[in-house]
Amino acid sequence: MTEVEANVSGASRPSALKITDMRVAYLKGAPFRSWLIRIDTNQGISGYGEVRDGGSRTYALLLKSRILGENPCDVDRIFRRIVQFGHHARQGGGVCAVEMALMDLAGKAYGVPAYQLAGGKFRDRILCYCDTTSSPNGSEMGRRLKARMEDGFGFLKMDVGIGLLREETDCVIAPPGMLGTNTVMHPFTGIQLTEKGIGKLCEYVEAVRDSVGYEVPLAVDHFGHIGLESCIRLGKALDQFSLAWYEDLIPWQFADQYERLSKAVDTPVCTGEDIYLKEGFAELFERRAIGVCHPDLATSGGILETKKIGDAAQEAGIAMAMHMAMSPVAAMASVHCAAATENFMVLENHSVDDLERWSRLVEGLPVPLVEDGHIQVPETPGLGFSGLNEEVVAEFADPEQGEPFGPTDEWDGDLAHDRLWS
Repeated sequence: MTEVEANVSGASRPSALKITDMRVAYLKGAPFRSWLIRIDTNQGISGYGEVRDGGSRTYALLLKSRILGENPCDVDRIFRRIVQFGHHARQGGGVCAVEMALMDLAGKAYGVPAYQLAGGKFRDRILCYCDTTSSPNGSEMGRRLKARMEDGFGFLKMDVGIGLLREETDCVIAPPGMLGTNTVMHPFTGIQLTEKGIGKLCEYVEAVRDSVGYEVPLAVDHFGHIGLESCIRLGKALDQFSLAWYEDLIPWQFADQYERLSKAVDTPVCTGEDIYLKEGFAELFERRAIGVCHPDLATSGGILETKKIGDAAQEAGIAMAMHMAMSPVAAMASVHCAAATENFMVLENHSVDDLERWSRLVEGLPVPLVEDGHIQVPETPGLGFSGLNEEVVAEFADPEQGEPFGPTDEWDGDLAHDRLWS
């Protein structure tokens, strides 16, 4: 045993740790629908990760045969082996879930919190912003957001877009079949906002601001599949309300359009929840096309890769917020990444309306997990929780998707020649 290892207070002998199994459990419940994964080892410790909300268990299970027998403490080496099997949006979910579980295991093996494996922490508490169920009435939406403030949240987000104009006339121009689409990318729908429609949306935001005031940041999302020119016109009109950011006005792939948008409006522009790996953000950063990058750790590459994204954003003068609409497993992975990233701003929480039950899914952390609008960075090993609450797992489980954490032996022997060069 080396001198370093002799002084490590760990749950295991890290150099002899081996992966022996991967199992999955499907959870459904407002607001998330996701697959948890559990990676087991030869020393009786397990690590947990989560496939991105709405993703497939296949994204994770196809990686099982590729990690069996590996030492989970070799996080970067294993990540480089499996990274080719991820992609943007939900397709990155398996690679990211495995990375979360590896970081959980490595932290438990060495007896340190995951943020230490990412280089240490910049903060002890992680600021959260809360999404809130929409209302077609701006005054009612303002009351809902005001209630969030009274619950201790100091950063808010709501939806503002063409969905609020469904019952209005002469507000939206749309080719037949395009209104309400979510399968055609924004530049190709031909949908435009009229001046009346823009005015109605401004009235809506004004009513919200009348309720919540101007001392609390308020971000906006879900504008609808409208083209760049309508985005610019709407953004200019909403600039008067000093919003925290405009989120995902157009698909992230069109960096040149984001550059035009950012130069045209006076409010920070935000995107990134569907981008896989730091390379996907590179052009947005190079063009200074956004003011806030918004990775979802369950798509962007896990803890270490998302910290790299934050660092690259910082070099470009761009802040990092984090998208997160999943269980406390992905939330805690995000917390450790946020703690280790200097230019981090705020982390999403989508479970405020069921916060007590949501928080009880994991054991060994405060309930509720979010207090005074923040999550405390844990000092316990790995992701910070000691395990899952089996009763709560059963409450969230979907019997049609099989037994939670049942055997997955059929994935043990999946063989392929994965090398990308000859």
